[in-house]
Order: sequence, then structure tokens, then C-alpha cells
Amino acid sequence: LFLDKSDAVELPIKFIPQCAGCYRCQILLKSSCDVRVYEIECVVNTDHAEAQLEFLSPAYQAVIQDIPISNMSNQDWKLEAILEGEGFYGPPLINVCLGETALYPLMFKPVTES
Repeated sequence: LFLDKSDAVELPIKFIPQCAGCYRCQILLKSSCDVRVYEIECVVNTDHAEAQLEFLSPAYQAVIQDIPISNMSNQDWKLEAILEGEGFYGPPLINVCLGETALYPLMFKPVTES
């Protein structure tokens, strides 16, 4: 069976996600002689966000800022942290279960006054 463009029908779909995550739906098309089910899956990622933190700490004393990481997707996350800059410390890996918020403990311990 070969179809040409006259046999095709456009089905416009508008999708406006509220947040990041995996969205699934089914579209059921029925006629008197045919039934078809189309499954659609859309994965929405957040934009690359930047943040800035300012730490005020006495010299040689550590301060810890817990950074919340919310997982609004449908799967668990295993995240790797890459810290750049002198005096910053934190765990190299953090797990965030689906639908939960985990706190990443970022520590700043200055070695000199600056």
C-alpha cells in the first residue's frame, strides 16, 4: 500500500509544559474501518541556568550553604559536581530521587583573607 500526499492529514499539536520532566500521551484516531493509537513522549529540559552565591566568612573558618536541587522529572538523577575555585568543597556525586529535593552542601573555607 503506497500513500501519496493527498492521503496525508496534518494533526497539529500544541504542547506547553509547566516545568521540566517527561510527558507522555496517547492519541486515539478512529474511523469506521480503522483504529490507530499514537504514543508521544516529550522530554523537557530546563534552560542552562547560572547562579551566583556570595559567601562572607572569617578567614580560616568554613561556611556551608545548602543548595536545593529539585528533581521534577520521572526518573532518579545521579549528578556529578565539578567545583572550580580555591577554597570550595562538596561531595563529588549527589543522588536526587524523582519528585524530591536534595540539598547539596557547598562549603567555602578560605585559606587567606580576600
